Amino acid sequence: MSWESSVEYERTINRAVRDRLGGTNSADLLVRSFNFADIEQLQMEGQWHEAGVVLADAAAGLEAAGCEAIVLCTNTMHNVADHIIAAISVPFIHIADATAQAIQAAGVQRVGLVGTRYTMEQAFYRERLETEYGLDVLVPDQAQRIIVNDIIFDELVRGVVTEKSRAAYLAIIGELIDAGCQGIIAGCTEIEMLVTADMVDVPYFATARIHALAAAEFALS
Repeated sequence: MSWESSVEYERTINRAVRDRLGGTNSADLLVRSFNFADIEQLQMEGQWHEAGVVLADAAAGLEAAGCEAIVLCTNTMHNVADHIIAAISVPFIHIADATAQAIQAAGVQRVGLVGTRYTMEQAFYRERLETEYGLDVLVPDQAQRIIVNDIIFDELVRGVVTEKSRAAYLAIIGELIDAGCQGIIAGCTEIEMLVTADMVDVPYFATARIHALAAAEFALS
């Protein structure tokens, strides 16, 4: 939900529309951008219900303004996706569904998941991939999860990208591959700022790009 990745959503969606339609075409978007510090505070305090109310109200407002679908530009806050879905009558394009479909299309069964600790440790994301799509999902060990999480919140959401952190991520990803992962999910939309597909030896599922393209495809269809 930081603007660092939100702008990439807009860039990806607009480019997809331009590429498909040509000329000066771009996407017809309404964007509700939050003060990320407020959202982060709710996460840290475990106030997921309160966060769900905030996002559901925002989604309902977007629908009232004419939006024909809702896209929540974050993996972690899909923890409250049910709140949003209950508040709207238009389609909700779920990031885990788009990601799982991309994984299946690549013929991958066992995937490594890196993201915030909430995404790696709580059930809302992993269980959706496992139960609804039959995927085998592995996450880093506890010490590594802390490293992955801290780099996201202390650096990436603030626009800070360092070679030291990139090396740490690639080492953790390498261990997941050694453990049998056939693909890696960048399960936080900011991770793509740090690690790109050309740096990973197996299929790399960049969730922000996958999700944004799914949104563009919905709009164009």
